[in-house]
Amino acid sequence: MADTIGVEDELVFLPLGGCDEIGMNLNAYGYGPAHDRRWIIADLGVTFGSLETPGVDLICADPEYLIGEQIDAIFLTHAHEDHIGAVGLLYPRLQTNAPIYATPFTAELVRSKMVERGVDPSWLKPVALGGTVTAGPFEVTYVTLTHSIPEPNALAIKTPLGTVLHTGDWKIDPDPQIGETTDVEGLTALGDEGVLAMVCDSTNVFEEGESGSEESVKQGLIDLISEQKQAVAVTTFASNVARVKSIVEAAEAAGRAVCLVGRSMHRITDAAKSVGILPNTMEFVDESDASQIPAEHILYLCTGSQGEARAALTRIARRDHRNVTFHEGDTVIFSSRQIPGNEKGIFELQNALAGQGVRVITPRMVPYPIHVSGHPCRDELRRMYGWVRPKVSVPVHGERRHIMEHATFAKSLQVPNAVTPRNGSLVRLAPGKAEITNLVPSGRLFLDGDRLVPEGAQGIDERRKLSFSGILFATMTLDDSGDVLDGPVVIAKGLSESDGRIADESIEPLEIAAEDAIGRMKKRDRMDDDAVERAVGRALRKACLNTFGHRPIIEVIVLRS
Repeated sequence: MADTIGVEDELVFLPLGGCDEIGMNLNAYGYGPAHDRRWIIADLGVTFGSLETPGVDLICADPEYLIGEQIDAIFLTHAHEDHIGAVGLLYPRLQTNAPIYATPFTAELVRSKMVERGVDPSWLKPVALGGTVTAGPFEVTYVTLTHSIPEPNALAIKTPLGTVLHTGDWKIDPDPQIGETTDVEGLTALGDEGVLAMVCDSTNVFEEGESGSEESVKQGLIDLISEQKQAVAVTTFASNVARVKSIVEAAEAAGRAVCLVGRSMHRITDAAKSVGILPNTMEFVDESDASQIPAEHILYLCTGSQGEARAALTRIARRDHRNVTFHEGDTVIFSSRQIPGNEKGIFELQNALAGQGVRVITPRMVPYPIHVSGHPCRDELRRMYGWVRPKVSVPVHGERRHIMEHATFAKSLQVPNAVTPRNGSLVRLAPGKAEITNLVPSGRLFLDGDRLVPEGAQGIDERRKLSFSGILFATMTLDDSGDVLDGPVVIAKGLSESDGRIADESIEPLEIAAEDAIGRMKKRDRMDDDAVERAVGRALRKACLNTFGHRPIIEVIVLRS
């Protein structure tokens, strides 16, 4: 790391994702003069599609601003999808040969993602817990934290203009079940040396108190599972390996064997075993054999806590899982929270289970804890600020309301300055007062099938409109003199008759409207295909609104003979 400071050198922070939403994290740090900056990136994550993005499963930040810049390294804080899920998608797009650093468990999961996307995994460089990497003018040290996944890390980023602590996701868990506790000594030492800025998780800034410990969840699960008389299923985030371990131990205490159901459960546990986080001796019952075990001696550990349509628990609830079936009197325990936006799918799943006579238990229904958050509540934030003592607070990992509240809270803790960025805000951290100096191009990329497209892609806008209003096709054949030889024939998709059948009889007024529109055209105008398409399109639009009350996409096809 160079120690000299040029006259024009600046240290800047640029979030391209994660500062207008919880998820899709992509953060960059730049050093040097504006015309010749060196960059490092912290995390390349995704968020997930919704009903508003039909056909789109994954969404990531658009890194266009960084393409062509000198990127010295990419650092991954931990293995959650909203921090690593876009590595395979965006690394080729960045047009860089920068190494990607991650601790062993994270590296194990990222490697498979890179291979899946056809990206050379040799750029991935595992780094030891607590390890330090020099990348251009940056010296980056991994600082051990606790979270809801193994090996969560903060990044202590040292530069000639000061040190930044990038927390990633974290909480303070005195007994995380797996891995080390928070490196309080290391964080305090950083504070003693002087921290210019802390870029910090805002997820739970509205929650008073502390998030709670995995140890309490383990005991709660032991108590709850021991009370059940028939088959038990527990659903949780597969990435929470400590929770998985606690569920296995609770099952063993109740005399139950464990069957993993869902690809993510197998993928995560295999990765945890390969790096020594879980013992290789931990064994699971195969799905095909689980039905042979008496109901009172089996526990199914399932993916699908968020009601995902293709997840294991949802498929079981639909009764289309090839190996696992629930029966009346069985119990499904949700050891998880509802991620905002997933409520509809979760309630549909729980209602489907209840309709089959399966007892559904959520964290609010029992007196002991069966889930705790992986993010810091206000008391934990207060302790972190006390250890690190930054001059500047930069809240990230939140919606606008989270970031504004976090800044207010940080100032109440005597932090001198707080900056509240949005995605695309270029924040100058040094020299001088920290402030937003520019707003650079930013946005989202949608994984549409096998290609990344911008969020305003016409095809997705069209698909969204199709999902609301349907489509009309009108086909007609005209000769070279403008006489109609056939049609217009109108076909509707996505529209219904009043008795529920696909629209058929109601199409007749539309065909008449299209025919009248052509009839009103002068013959010379009928020679122009574009003019015919416009006239028929206008007529169909009005007739469809009058008949169906909808404004569908309209495609007019003119054939010449």
